[in-house]
Amino acid sequence: MKASDFVAYYLETRGITCAFELVGGMITHLLDSISVVTSIRIVSCHHEQAAGFAAEGFARLKGVPGVALATSGPGATNLLTSVGSCYFDSIPAVFITGQVNTNELKGSSGLRQLGFQETDIVTMAAPICKLAVQVAKAIDLPIALKNAFQVALDGRQGPCLVDIPMNVQSEDIPDEIATTALKEAACWKMSVICDKQQRSVDVCDITTLLRQISTARRPLLLLGGGAASALNREAARSIASYLAIPVVLSLMAVDLIDADNPLRVGFIGSYGNRWANRVLAECDLLVVIGSRLDIRQTGSDVASFCQDKVIWHLDIDTHEIGARVSPQHSICSSIQEIESALRTYIHQPVNLAKACPASWTERITTLRAMYPCELEYMSDEDEINPIMVLQTLQSLRPQLATCFVTDVGQHQMWAAQCINFRSTDRFLTSGGMGAMGFGLPAAIGASMVDPNSITILVTGDGSFQLNIQELETLRRHSSRLKIILFNNNCHGMVRQFQESYFKGNMQSTVTGYSAPDFERVSKAYGIPAATVDKAKDVRTALSKVFRKPGPFLLQVGISQRSRVYPKLAFGRPFGDMEPEVKPVAMEST
Repeated sequence: MKASDFVAYYLETRGITCAFELVGGMITHLLDSISVVTSIRIVSCHHEQAAGFAAEGFARLKGVPGVALATSGPGATNLLTSVGSCYFDSIPAVFITGQVNTNELKGSSGLRQLGFQETDIVTMAAPICKLAVQVAKAIDLPIALKNAFQVALDGRQGPCLVDIPMNVQSEDIPDEIATTALKEAACWKMSVICDKQQRSVDVCDITTLLRQISTARRPLLLLGGGAASALNREAARSIASYLAIPVVLSLMAVDLIDADNPLRVGFIGSYGNRWANRVLAECDLLVVIGSRLDIRQTGSDVASFCQDKVIWHLDIDTHEIGARVSPQHSICSSIQEIESALRTYIHQPVNLAKACPASWTERITTLRAMYPCELEYMSDEDEINPIMVLQTLQSLRPQLATCFVTDVGQHQMWAAQCINFRSTDRFLTSGGMGAMGFGLPAAIGASMVDPNSITILVTGDGSFQLNIQELETLRRHSSRLKIILFNNNCHGMVRQFQESYFKGNMQSTVTGYSAPDFERVSKAYGIPAATVDKAKDVRTALSKVFRKPGPFLLQVGISQRSRVYPKLAFGRPFGDMEPEVKPVAMEST
């Protein structure tokens, strides 16, 4: 069997239905085979970074590794940002790069480069991959692909990279070896993922945890991105039901507990809901599951964050436990194992009213009522309030499962602060990497998972321009993707940072920055579009977004003075937030 045919068959056998790529000479064998011998949908993008982000968006919803392909040299290096995005946010993916022929590899010769576009992508990618390998012979492909898929999915999930020289792609693999490998892959497809890194949960830990919850006056559960993954989200919801204490959510998990669930408190962190951060500051017992507790969740004053509370940290990655915050108790295990242990011990979920002190739930209700989202945005009377735009959008969206995707910037935080998620909704954003340009390609990838759902991209003028070329990919595939683009004609998040710390010198955020008329750009790509720049016209403009099933872009003009509030006041005790309290230290992000 031709090696490239084997790769194509293997991908299909492992459940891959879409592969994202930008064509190049060193992957022509692979693309030819995928298109001829499988029914995998090949999605041709206009930048390899976009192909990688699209694969990530697909993987986040589908639960199987996303697959992106790129040619050698600049094609492979262009993938690196999306590889890093998958690594930091624990998204399973398999990146396949073409490489020059083995006789053109420099090896240990000391040369900078031998073959045209030869680049040692394996060494470059290794720090942001769970596994990165180059395949020297076709006979090694079966084990290389098997390892890549298994490692991507095992334990704390993440990306793997397989680099395949062009001559290896065209070689033959003995039929017996190829057939055996495909049969093994088919058996895996029908089996439950086996997490080799998960550890059994000690019953003593569970009894101690439940005893402390029962005696706490202000218990709280914090769920992070690890809990919200496609693999873990149902088990994490079950854990929340069994513990039956109020839940706060990190940026990567805001969609995990739906808005109607009485357990849900809100979004915490640097730009979190003011009431949710106050609740997090006041709790006396904090149970953290699947969260890194990075600086954007705790603020810079870790001692203040930990003050007067007992902390439990539950995570599958032992390196994350105690990395920034030293918990009094920890459990290193998978979320499925933790849920199984709770289910065995408790037998059935507990009623919130019975599990949590009434004074604590009343305090949370009072705090939430004090700080409505839409009043956090300070604007003139006739100015468009982006929070109000997103709230109106929710009232108009169809009764379909919706995947909200954001780029990185002010709009990202507005969306996390105010969207009321249903149980079937998803929220995708670039967390650890914080990559501008993530939104459009990730939304395209997500939109290809379920044709009966709807995808809404919330983006900004700065981020959108990084991968704006993918409007052509969107037009070609005509998915049900709606784009809400907030245009404040600046890099708003960094501009706000400059206002706080650089005496208002807005170099490169306002000075030296410009943006086009995105309505005209969208129409040039053949995608219907409109613009709204007056508050009184917002509802009418938003009603156009859902009028037809295909893609649509709505440009929303907002003030160049736009700010995201509330915001943790860095250097102050945790829970103190701008603009009421001024920061006394410069945040690192």
